[in-house]
Amino acid sequence: MGDTNEFVVARVTKESDRLNQLNGPGYVFIDRDQSLYISDCFNHRVIQWKKGAKEPTVVAGGRGKGNSLTQLFYPNGVFVDSSGTVYVAEAGNDRVTRWPKGKLQGTIIAGGNRKGNGPNQLDHPEGLSFDRNGHLYVVDRGNHRVQRFSIKETN
Repeated sequence: MGDTNEFVVARVTKESDRLNQLNGPGYVFIDRDQSLYISDCFNHRVIQWKKGAKEPTVVAGGRGKGNSLTQLFYPNGVFVDSSGTVYVAEAGNDRVTRWPKGKLQGTIIAGGNRKGNGPNQLDHPEGLSFDRNGHLYVVDRGNHRVQRFSIKETN
């Protein structure tokens, strides 16, 4: 194996909802600017640590657990596109939401039709990713499958 440089980029000293502490971090995504996005599951938010920043910012959720479009419920998988739009797999809401950069509200782009195993239903979605053609792939953990969605770009 090659040399490794290990260091802690975020640490939980105790479970907390303070901005600089995590409570159940789940997934990470690193964008081309080296910003680190973390799904903070039990704080129901996604935070962004910009390279060199002393504090993160909330880029999705952060308004308590819930199902309104300003809230997240157990966020897991996170993906950020080249325009800074954040995509979040919400296990608690059985949906995937899209949060345009700087917006305080997301939109549902997959699932959100109650827990189920139908073609546009999810059951505890976990991970997500996009292919080069813009198709969204969602790990639908409760249904033991991976679903593919064609997503239209909207703002």
